[in-house]
Amino acid sequence: MKLVTFEVATPLGPVERLGAARGGRIVDLNFAAARLYRAAGKARPDERANYFVPPSLLGLLDGGHESLTEAGTALNALKGAPAGPRGERIVWKDGEVRLKAPLPRPRSLRDFFAFENHAKAGAQRRNEPLAPEWYDQPVFYKGNPRSIIGPGDAIPWPSFTRKLDFEFEIAAVVGTAGRDIAVKDAHRHIAGYIVMNDCSARDIQRNEMVCRMGPAKGKDFATALGPCFVTADEWNGKIPELKVRVNGKEWSRSKGAQPYWNFPTMLSHASQGEDLLPGDLLGSGTYFKGCGLDMGRWIKPGDKIELDAGPLGTLKNTVGKPRGSIHLKYKKTGVPA
Repeated sequence: MKLVTFEVATPLGPVERLGAARGGRIVDLNFAAARLYRAAGKARPDERANYFVPPSLLGLLDGGHESLTEAGTALNALKGAPAGPRGERIVWKDGEVRLKAPLPRPRSLRDFFAFENHAKAGAQRRNEPLAPEWYDQPVFYKGNPRSIIGPGDAIPWPSFTRKLDFEFEIAAVVGTAGRDIAVKDAHRHIAGYIVMNDCSARDIQRNEMVCRMGPAKGKDFATALGPCFVTADEWNGKIPELKVRVNGKEWSRSKGAQPYWNFPTMLSHASQGEDLLPGDLLGSGTYFKGCGLDMGRWIKPGDKIELDAGPLGTLKNTVGKPRGSIHLKYKKTGVPA
């Protein structure tokens, strides 16, 4: 399935719902499940639907394989565009609702550095060889799961950066909790995948990394996800050809490049000595030239960025305008210089 989080207007304000995108339509899975249970004569169909097919992706992931199966059954059973028992709308056409990030509030965000050529390019810019330790384990940083934006949202331009950049990545989403997971078993813990843009303030990131810390402020302001969450049973985990377009012009394509570290290895490594939970997000890192830094060119306010991942969808965002201008340099007292 291709799952989306969408927003509908209500008298009490906008409400997020979980849907499945299929054939130019978006199906509200919670309402579709309630309708199916009612038609089958199940007791308390609405409560049953809220339990098995809750109206959020995080809730669905918490329900595990059973919830994903129930959601698929409800989707496949729906014919036409029927209404719910109280007139609830179950089916929407593409464009009638606003799509949000498929996983608006991941439980955690780990972003890896898994593409060898991108890692080598960074080392070359620093006039040094790629550290041999890079080949020992898939390294990552922990990002900010509270700054997620979705398709169509403006990428915020932080007031403290002069060099805003994108990074085209694919993220795996944990579906089954685990700890100390073996690589051979790790694929069973992946529920699906999402296109990800790891937005980056390159000048701030550089300062942080020179100090052998971070990235933190260079990354924490925004991560874009969308347009959909593709379940693991629909995609084999091999990253398709990726294409970057800015203002309609192609800037780069991955030419089928695959990461040195695959998702099962990344997930296994992240689980060693700590618990992974449903809704944890694992970014792949970008391919060589999947970001402006690798190409020596920079995005500008108002630019329209399209990250095209073929069967995983195309994530589209517009670059916002800077809001003011400050320098992240401080006096010893802690007052900005």
